Amino acid sequence: MLQSYHVWLATLLNAYLVAARLVGIPIVPFNPSSSGSYPIASIKALVVDSQYAESRDDAGETLIPPSLQDFAKTFAEDLHNTFGSDIGISVGEGPTSDVVFLTLGDPSEYTDASGALTSEGYTLLINSSGIFISGASPLGVWWGTRTVLQQALLSNGSLPYGEAIDAPGWKTRGMMLDAGRHYYPPEFITELCSYMSFFKQNIFHIHLSDNLFNNVNLYSREQSLELYARFRLWSDSEDLAGLNKYKNESYTREQFEEIQSVCASRGVTVIPEIEAPGHSLVIVQWKPELGLGNDLSLLNISHPETIPTMKTIWSTFLDWFHSKTVHIGADEYTGDPNEYNRFVNELADYIYQTSGKSIRIWGTFPPKPEYNNINQSVSIQHWAFFEDNPYHDYILNNYSVLNSDDTYYVVNKYSASYPQVVNVARTFNGNPATGGIWQPYIFDTKVATNNPEQSNPLVLGAVTPLWNDYGANASVFSEAYYAWKDGIAALADKQWGGDLSASEFSSAFSALQPSIPAQNLDRAIPSTSSTIFNYTSNARLETQYYTPISAWKDTAVVDQSGNGYDASTNCPVTPESTLDISSSCTFKTPLSSKGRDYTLSLKLRVDELDKDATLVSGRDSSLMLTPSLTFFASGNYYRLNSTLPVGKWVNLSIVGRGNRTFASVQESSLDEPLPAAGSTAATEEEFLAILGINGVSFVWAPIAIEAPLKQVGGANSRWTGQLAAMSLSSVA
Repeated sequence: MLQSYHVWLATLLNAYLVAARLVGIPIVPFNPSSSGSYPIASIKALVVDSQYAESRDDAGETLIPPSLQDFAKTFAEDLHNTFGSDIGISVGEGPTSDVVFLTLGDPSEYTDASGALTSEGYTLLINSSGIFISGASPLGVWWGTRTVLQQALLSNGSLPYGEAIDAPGWKTRGMMLDAGRHYYPPEFITELCSYMSFFKQNIFHIHLSDNLFNNVNLYSREQSLELYARFRLWSDSEDLAGLNKYKNESYTREQFEEIQSVCASRGVTVIPEIEAPGHSLVIVQWKPELGLGNDLSLLNISHPETIPTMKTIWSTFLDWFHSKTVHIGADEYTGDPNEYNRFVNELADYIYQTSGKSIRIWGTFPPKPEYNNINQSVSIQHWAFFEDNPYHDYILNNYSVLNSDDTYYVVNKYSASYPQVVNVARTFNGNPATGGIWQPYIFDTKVATNNPEQSNPLVLGAVTPLWNDYGANASVFSEAYYAWKDGIAALADKQWGGDLSASEFSSAFSALQPSIPAQNLDRAIPSTSSTIFNYTSNARLETQYYTPISAWKDTAVVDQSGNGYDASTNCPVTPESTLDISSSCTFKTPLSSKGRDYTLSLKLRVDELDKDATLVSGRDSSLMLTPSLTFFASGNYYRLNSTLPVGKWVNLSIVGRGNRTFASVQESSLDEPLPAAGSTAATEEEFLAILGINGVSFVWAPIAIEAPLKQVGGANSRWTGQLAAMSLSSVA
């Protein structure tokens, strides 16, 4: 009988514990007040407390914090885009019925894992009158709005009655992207910030300069000076003339300003990194005299111009950066440790005195009695135990440490050492002491004694890197996103302090991910069926336009899929009812790009062909004839052996299947219909990326290229011929 009582008591306790948290990403501590729920559709307005409308979070990492009213406007946009809600924003003194009321509360109520105050905490109250969010700061309120969106998505548009009091365990939570060895456009970065923000990550660390591995055992000095190396910030300053030679692959001040402000508008601070004295080949290519003799990718710190040169670089860009911390790199330097420490300390002092900013470095030379050690004001970003032991080397010596341990490293596309996607499974079993969940204080997932206690105040949090070790041609932009797609969410829960199980995470992520606002990194297209559009040139509606000085005709090509994605063209119609394509006319769809999975099919005939012709162009890629079938994507060409026969009708299919892309060409006739998506009648050839591995070998790797959808023909298309049909399917 007693045993039965204990079983009943344990069951009751487990039920209470489940009820005391809302499954979201991250989880939310929650005390339900009743069995009722509030429908998001009942919201009539957003009301911002007039006392705090212009308040900003001065305790956070960003120097451009949005006001409470700024966050409210963004939240209203998200409600509209996610649920179709059209709600006005007003400023008022208190909540009324059926509103979301945003205000600030007592900041002393919210603490992190160490017991320190955090400005990111919030209280969420839901009852029959509406929704009330009170934050330690406007940023805390913002995280509360993410909870509202998530819970409404997970609960069919309603939020359960009750109260949540929530705060992050760690201040620094985010990801790092290697943009030094692979350029990413500003809009890709801001979409990533939106994606991260939805899961309450707050730091986007961008690595802005680097080079491919300088294989000193193989490369001559001349080869090293020609090796791929980039600096991604563009300045017109005469002091830096020659440092950056690739403006089209760089961020101007205006672009970097836009990146930072858009990310900040969603609670994400951009932390910039300029790498030196290691990984500094781009600086040595600019000033060869600064290179270390045995490895030109390292700066010779003892050269009298090395530190002044770095100060010149930093003085040029410090005003660009709206973060309280900047990263000077300082990774994998193999020169003299004392010279290295002098370099770090001098730059730290210079940057602080010039801008008031703190600096961060990668862990490289841990403190030793015989060194003139790095100042304790410099925070350390740990990444590998063969470089340092973060707990014993740094934390016990009173250094602050950010956890970027290579447990969660990603090397894009290929690596003999690291995976190509985040190790999500390890987030659920990465605690060596318990076998349970990983959190940022766990640096070593195998040896518990290498980890501090959860409450140690010197643990800053965690940032997970993605590296592009094999350069720009190894991947297209979106492959960085896919490497992180579920990893961002899984890490975000644990970085916040959450304890989602694998099954809880899987269920929540699959429900939330398709609706994350302010981004479409998947390049998804709404469709009522697997056929997204279907055009045939004989399904047309013609309209004549007149002005006092001209007249023109526009032809609508009707989308027969039922989705209404009608195309338009000003191309002539042939006697066979096909479109006569040339550089002087266009066929345009209302769409631009389609991500995984897809089949894009065209029935066309190429009659004349110039060099490097563009068959179809889109936001992320262009399909070309060079004269072989070629994709141009993310600044690189990916070529097949196949081409198109001139003067013959063909069915051309481009297939995006998972992380691979294929093409098939089949001679056809005008009357023959396009093959069904997913059919295997024609032989497929795969587009591949060719990776050079440190000058020693090559690896052929799959490449996942989005389908170009925007335009056929037009200026610089460089081909003439006919188009009879074009279709897009989500079947691959």
